[in-house]
Amino acid sequence: MTTSIYYVGYDAAHPGDFIYDIPEGHDFWLLILTQTPAEFWVQGEIREYPANCAVLFPPRQKIMYRACSGPFVNDWVRFETDEAYVLETPFPRGIPIPVPDPGYCRQLFQLLATENFFSCDYRELSIDYLFRLLFNKLLEAFQSKEHSPHYQKLLDLRKAIHNRPGGEWSVPSMADDVHLSPGYLQALYKATFGISCMEDVIQCRIRLAKERLSHGSLRIADISELCGYKNVEHFSRQFRRIVGCTPREYRQSAHLRP
Repeated sequence: MTTSIYYVGYDAAHPGDFIYDIPEGHDFWLLILTQTPAEFWVQGEIREYPANCAVLFPPRQKIMYRACSGPFVNDWVRFETDEAYVLETPFPRGIPIPVPDPGYCRQLFQLLATENFFSCDYRELSIDYLFRLLFNKLLEAFQSKEHSPHYQKLLDLRKAIHNRPGGEWSVPSMADDVHLSPGYLQALYKATFGISCMEDVIQCRIRLAKERLSHGSLRIADISELCGYKNVEHFSRQFRRIVGCTPREYRQSAHLRP
């Protein structure tokens, strides 16, 4: 079982009159990820689709898409494969599907391009892993529920929280970042992720604290500050509420583990 790339590109920019029309299709697979709105030939008619859609064209299927409302930008890969995860995927053929986290998928296209352009020892294995991951994300996008128009902003906010739990997070500051009212942000965040934004911050801070208590020699006061707490007593109370023991007790038990 193999997957071979003919060519892969990302951030490809085309003028406003761009059109790609292959009536008989190709002899290989084509996967594109749009970064701008575009029009596609779907089920016998031209339809307009928003930016950040993925489209998978199998061999010998009509392909037609073109720019609309300005220049067209996309990522794309031409490939052949006999892998079941592609041949048997329920992901639709020739129909654009919105991708909830397009930035993540664009990074995968960039990594595919890097692996394909250079002859590294594990090139084929790396390409296979990246293709599997990309198709998993596309399948998630296809099977996910319809997201709100603010989903991408909420997702970026959550990534930032998980990456920097010790930042000065507050509901008003987060609401400003995503240009929503504080009340609407809280309701939308919990409806989207199943947890409130501030509880997400607290959980991430405690997770970071547990990591630093288990591995490292920082003082508890320093860990408290690193995790975004200005008061070590408040940190200890919150840690005990969530973990069930004090930070000192957690560190002692962690050091006793084999």
